[in-house]
Amino acid sequence: MEVAFSEGKVPQVAEAQVSLEALGLRSLTVQPTGDRGMIIRYLASDENLNEKVLTELQKFDDKVELVKVDFIGASVSSQIKQSALQALAVAIIGIALYIAWAFRKVSYPVSSWYYGIMANVALFHDLTITVGIFAILGHYFAVEIGASFIAALLTILGYSVHDTIVVYDRVRENLMRSRAKENFETIVNRSLNETIARSFNTSFTVIMVLLAITLYGGESIKYFALALLIGVAAGTYSSIYVASALLVTGLEWKNKKQ
Repeated sequence: MEVAFSEGKVPQVAEAQVSLEALGLRSLTVQPTGDRGMIIRYLASDENLNEKVLTELQKFDDKVELVKVDFIGASVSSQIKQSALQALAVAIIGIALYIAWAFRKVSYPVSSWYYGIMANVALFHDLTITVGIFAILGHYFAVEIGASFIAALLTILGYSVHDTIVVYDRVRENLMRSRAKENFETIVNRSLNETIARSFNTSFTVIMVLLAITLYGGESIKYFALALLIGVAAGTYSSIYVASALLVTGLEWKNKKQ
């Protein structure tokens, strides 16, 4: 529930919290938004309880305005989860197939499909960190996720794989130039050194913007921007330290099997 108070009649968050707790609300969180607004989240399935909440807030301001009320039920949550998993699966499979096709001309010393698989391993790393941090925020600070969080995960996939492909593409160029005169580990290392400044500078500028949006962008996009911030930071790290290293590790596994 989002409400707006009259000028000069906005209660303190602690005062509103104590007042509403008297109604026996479960999972109650009260957050300020803007100069005169508040967002109140609680677990309830009774429409009458919403009226009681509004009546309680009228003790602070009899002209308090009800801006909006959003309901999230079990069926909606299940649908969001199913759609999210399907969207992520389609994106990941599409990324793997595209990278395998794009790197078809450099199938030695590792197969082209291996580039796609390792890029997806790095993406899994990025998503796991983002979801894990939000799980902690949800457990300790009652932060909830919704459709905007899923959109953030898909955006992270796109950004992170873009960063990884920049490194992989330089590996491809150096492989074609070397014509098997250098070992693969040396080529990957040189490719990484040639692109690391570009990757860091690009990501740093994006992180600065996302940090500003997270801190000053308002309640409606705060956690969307935070998810992007975490994902972009993790994606920058994984493109440099995970995705590239996995190429060399994969070749070592292949040689051991042979």
